[in-house]
Amino acid sequence: MFQNELQSRIEDLKQQIAAFPPGSITKKKINGKDYFYRRWTEDKKRKEKYIPMTEVETVRQQIEQRRLLEQELKTLKVQLSKSQPEKEIVTSPAFVTNVRTGKSLRVFSASVQKMRKRECYQQLYNFVYGEAQDKVFILYGLRRTGKTTMIRQIFAEMDDNELEKTAFIQITLKDTLADVNHDLKLLEAQGIRYVFLDEVTLMEDFIEGAALFSDVFAACGMKIVLSGTDSLGFLFTEDEQLYDRCILLHTTWIPYREFEEVLGIRGIDEYIRYGGTMSLGGVHYNETSTFATLESTDQYVDTAIARNIQHSLRCYQYENHFQHLRDLYDKNELTSAINRVVEDINHRFTLEVLTQDFKSHDLGTSASNLRRDRKNPTDILDRVDVAEVTDNLRKLLEIRNKKEQQVELDDVHAAEIEEYLNLLDLTQKIDVMHLPNVGTKTQRTVIAQPGLRYAQADALIRSLLLDEIFNSLSLSERNAVQKRIINEIKGRMLEDIVLLETKMANPGKQVFVLQFPVGEFDMVVFDPNDAACQIFEIKHSTEMVKYQYRHLIDQEKCAQTEHRYGSITKKTVLYRGENQMVEGIWYQNVEEYLKNLQVTPIAGV
Repeated sequence: MFQNELQSRIEDLKQQIAAFPPGSITKKKINGKDYFYRRWTEDKKRKEKYIPMTEVETVRQQIEQRRLLEQELKTLKVQLSKSQPEKEIVTSPAFVTNVRTGKSLRVFSASVQKMRKRECYQQLYNFVYGEAQDKVFILYGLRRTGKTTMIRQIFAEMDDNELEKTAFIQITLKDTLADVNHDLKLLEAQGIRYVFLDEVTLMEDFIEGAALFSDVFAACGMKIVLSGTDSLGFLFTEDEQLYDRCILLHTTWIPYREFEEVLGIRGIDEYIRYGGTMSLGGVHYNETSTFATLESTDQYVDTAIARNIQHSLRCYQYENHFQHLRDLYDKNELTSAINRVVEDINHRFTLEVLTQDFKSHDLGTSASNLRRDRKNPTDILDRVDVAEVTDNLRKLLEIRNKKEQQVELDDVHAAEIEEYLNLLDLTQKIDVMHLPNVGTKTQRTVIAQPGLRYAQADALIRSLLLDEIFNSLSLSERNAVQKRIINEIKGRMLEDIVLLETKMANPGKQVFVLQFPVGEFDMVVFDPNDAACQIFEIKHSTEMVKYQYRHLIDQEKCAQTEHRYGSITKKTVLYRGENQMVEGIWYQNVEEYLKNLQVTPIAGV
């Protein structure tokens, strides 16, 4: 195997390994019952996590798969070290940090040459090859959203002459700004023009001293690109040190169009289930996706979100910005609080989410809908042991009820968590307007990574399977109920996806939900300049049914809407079927609608 192929396989293995949990499974007997836990070591500390009985075999297989991949990785690294000429060793003894230059970058970028590029890649490209601006470029976002891949794609497109003037520095926890400053001076003396620093926020003193990059090296003509997963840390840095001397490019939000075009994975259901990260595509995509299991989703919430917040707050202003979240952090309850919020954040982010005992709103809604189903009504969800189902769900999600919390949560905690989730681009606000009560206005908080939300909904289904009454149903009945529940969840998630992407694509317009005393328009797009609006229903369905657009043809609702928001220029049902016109209502395929939205990548100066 040639060196390029070896390096490419090594990089692929690293990404595959990251998708599987580390550690081993241990069994404990408590009150005569067997309980299973996964144990692993992290930051020199042993950690332990409960595994539901239904997941034990899956986790066992994942751990074994990780072990096999790690063995292969170790073997390939030995082969690479033996085959690599001395002159291509990537770390020079003169450097304090891990610096790659020249030909080693060609090897580093080999495996991404054929990968499709994210739409925001062009902004990075324009900075690298544009005029010097005495500014640094900050490429940030949550883990697995394509940051390092885009940098490697820049290397892949460079000719040999440009590559000789380029350096890549992989920052580690042991590195400091003094170390980086030392190496940047060496690189500058060698005529290096382009410098990319990955995971710079791992440095404890980065936030307080980041002006070094713009004021010293960028001012002298270097093109400096800073990247990393610690999104909050970069925002603190912009506020504290870099001000107007940086260009920010967010990568966290991945709209449906990019999900399909970059990963080559088609279908809104796939986006609902796994969307939100740039995990590996291909035949086994849904097996290795970040949100393929509750276990991997929990790891993502912990490592990509909760630890992101914790690390940034610890490093910013000498820990003085922790505010009221310090107790949560000190008692290791911040991840639990975030998980609790995420489960319900699509519809209400309020104090009640954190303080009341956990209640599954997916379950309650599905029970109501099943009772009034037009074709096959059933009260099955009224007959199951809802308390036990909810408790099983709570255990699956590892969410602590109020009585289990060491720190009493109040509205201050809720507001601060909401603030940081917004700063991480994980959430967006959608207005909910009311007619005829025009003075009433509420908001819906939408999660930008749908796969994260869906993974918890999937846990609800598995908790139902543990219920005794539910299991007494026939197989066909169980399947029908499960299908109905999951379709309800997908339908609500589809509404949020459409609202978010429509809002991002129409910055000059108002996008909101419009509620009436009875019924609602799932989406209104109001153009104040034209004094006109469009109204929408959003359905997770492939069939066209008149019942779906009953609100759109309601004369009273339409009259009230036109009085407030101007002429209704179009009435649309977004669904998963074919495009067609019925009784003046435009039925449009939702995937086609989302792909045609011109969403501008989130960037700022």
